[in-house]
Amino acid sequence: MARTVGIGLVGVGWMGRVHSIAYRRCRDHYPDLAGVARLVVAADDDAARADAAVETFGYERSTGDWREVIADPAVDAVSIATPNRLHREVAVAAAEAGKHIWIEKPVGRTPTETAEVADAVDRAGVRSLVGFNYRHAPAVRHARELISSGAIGPVDHFRSQWIAAYAADPRGVRSWRFRADDAGLGVLGDLGSHAVDLAQSLLGPIESVTARTATIVADRPLPTETGTHFALADGSERAPVENEDVVWSIVRFASGVTGTIEASRVAVGPQARYAFEIHGSRGALAWDFERMNELQLYGTKDGDTGYARIAMGPEHEPFGRFQPGPGLPMGYDDLKVIEAALFLESVVDGEQRPPGVAEALAAAKVLAAMERSAASGRWETVGDVALSHA
Repeated sequence: MARTVGIGLVGVGWMGRVHSIAYRRCRDHYPDLAGVARLVVAADDDAARADAAVETFGYERSTGDWREVIADPAVDAVSIATPNRLHREVAVAAAEAGKHIWIEKPVGRTPTETAEVADAVDRAGVRSLVGFNYRHAPAVRHARELISSGAIGPVDHFRSQWIAAYAADPRGVRSWRFRADDAGLGVLGDLGSHAVDLAQSLLGPIESVTARTATIVADRPLPTETGTHFALADGSERAPVENEDVVWSIVRFASGVTGTIEASRVAVGPQARYAFEIHGSRGALAWDFERMNELQLYGTKDGDTGYARIAMGPEHEPFGRFQPGPGLPMGYDDLKVIEAALFLESVVDGEQRPPGVAEALAAAKVLAAMERSAASGRWETVGDVALSHA
């Protein structure tokens, strides 16, 4: 019989809704899962959103104070889907209360806050999962297997682009993502954390970097109402953007491979070009989230050359849990269902599964080195991130 896991939610915005729906879908796609979510309490400082968590998603109650979620004895695990400024405070409090945490990247505003969350989780001995959802795409998993099996030979080239247009329009409002006190890092934390995590999950640790950052859109209109960072406004009152819009970086992996990582939230054109290319001595791989269910594979077997399109199907785990055959696409929300299942499984059996806060800290160390390099203009070694209270 499956064990019931009491869930508390902090933050009922878009991502809080995604978490809630993912928990409810787990039994559909993972009927053999050892844990089943009981949606106990949701917190949001917006009363309408808090009430919607009960009326729409089935939480037993709601509150305007996230501390009530942490204190509730029926809550075993907490989903943290807040703006970055609350990541550290909520996650540390949850860990210290013995609650397991599913938290969105980048786990804090800065690498220091990420390190403090990782330290609290480690000291408390609770399980964690971080929302690095792109690593769970079946095509990415298949790419990882091909690399580790030696199918493309020793890797010698890597390039990655994380290019989005969500802030390309200067009319895009100055939401919390553009304010240093709320977001901390800009595109480094938003898309760069995903880029680094995926690179390290494929090719191992990055040991040194050089980077440049820039803020392309210097100021943005103030929002007139609560909304997302996709919202536009034509108001004349504007305020400065306080963090970076774009980062360009060359990275060196511990394996000896050199690669590039580029991330931008202001590039006109691509909407979600979250992509990588990996070249080995006998073949190459390419993947783009905008064509999530395809992997491009280049090989020279039997004298043939050129990239072949591999459509994901039930033979590529965990595709078969969502669709019965190739050509029927999985989507973004399906990746969050995979996360929810991994999290519930870890809570029930006590086994920490990646990506947890340890992987978030590994990415944060690289981001910290990129930030240092952008300031110094030099190559920077990836090192530890000091705790503010150490």
